Amino acid sequence: MAVRLNSLKPLISVTIPSCRCNSPILSLPSSRNNRRLQVFAAQMATTTSESLNPKMTKVIDSHLHVWASPQEAADKYPYFPGQEPTLPGHADFLLQCMEEASVDGALIVQPINHKFDHSYVTSVLKKYPSKFVGCCLANPAEDGSGVGQLERLILKDGYRAVRFNPYLWPSGEQMTNEIGKAMFSKAGELRVPVGFMCMTGLNLHLSEIEKLCTEFPSTVVLLDHVAFCKPPITDDESQVFSELLKLSRFPQVYVKFSALFRVSREPYPYDDLSQVLTQIVSSFGVNHVMWGSDFPFVVPECGYKEAKEAASLLAQQVPFSSSEVEWIMGRTVMQLFQGQWISS
Repeated sequence: MAVRLNSLKPLISVTIPSCRCNSPILSLPSSRNNRRLQVFAAQMATTTSESLNPKMTKVIDSHLHVWASPQEAADKYPYFPGQEPTLPGHADFLLQCMEEASVDGALIVQPINHKFDHSYVTSVLKKYPSKFVGCCLANPAEDGSGVGQLERLILKDGYRAVRFNPYLWPSGEQMTNEIGKAMFSKAGELRVPVGFMCMTGLNLHLSEIEKLCTEFPSTVVLLDHVAFCKPPITDDESQVFSELLKLSRFPQVYVKFSALFRVSREPYPYDDLSQVLTQIVSSFGVNHVMWGSDFPFVVPECGYKEAKEAASLLAQQVPFSSSEVEWIMGRTVMQLFQGQWISS
């Protein structure tokens, strides 16, 4: 299988062997009852690789959230009314999970729990500037104030990405309206990527994404959670997945291989996503694909450390080379946000 590395021109073609006999994973039984053994073996292989190669690219989580603890919310960082969280998601808990999983850094996406009040995430970014990068939430208010808010969050508070949540647009409006285009254009001007959350289906927002990519080719795009495309089992789902792959014609589009529990039809370790990962990498290039956990929602699903191990295992099973796995687990997002998480 040929995999494109297409973030740099000209395109580079990399050939992946059909099997790797020296992989410790391949010698294990393949039944689901042995999957946790495979995950453990993948973890051990990764640990051994890191010990032999201390300069290995850092592991970076491209998608997670933090919000105030109940005490922090009461004291200083209130939740948006009606959006009180049901899970712990404060920064200390995140740091504990990251340490246990040997994850070196992350992109924090502003959570709906605080909506457009970015003060809590901003405080975390300022406290741990070498650990985290911030992705703010676009405010599509009809008065156009969101454009100025976006600019301030980027230039004053140091956010380096912005999320477009189409379900926050005024009723009847699309992300391609005047305000949406202004914010998307401003993101490109300020050289920050725009992430799209297509929770109810890529097909509902595909034309908007295509239009914005066409009109503003300098704005980088991140598709959160594989654009919420599950492994297709119907003709309609296959068509939507095909449209996702066709978005690779826009060189500014990246895919987050994130929130695996949301897009898999199977329990941990999400075996059915192996083919999905193969097709995404084949279409977009391994350096346009990045792993993300969706903390803290992933914690009760399978655990934070296990989420990382599942993604690494799926990448090894394809099988990708160790270098290609590094792209997915950290190098892609490090390249996108240059100057951050620099290896010592």
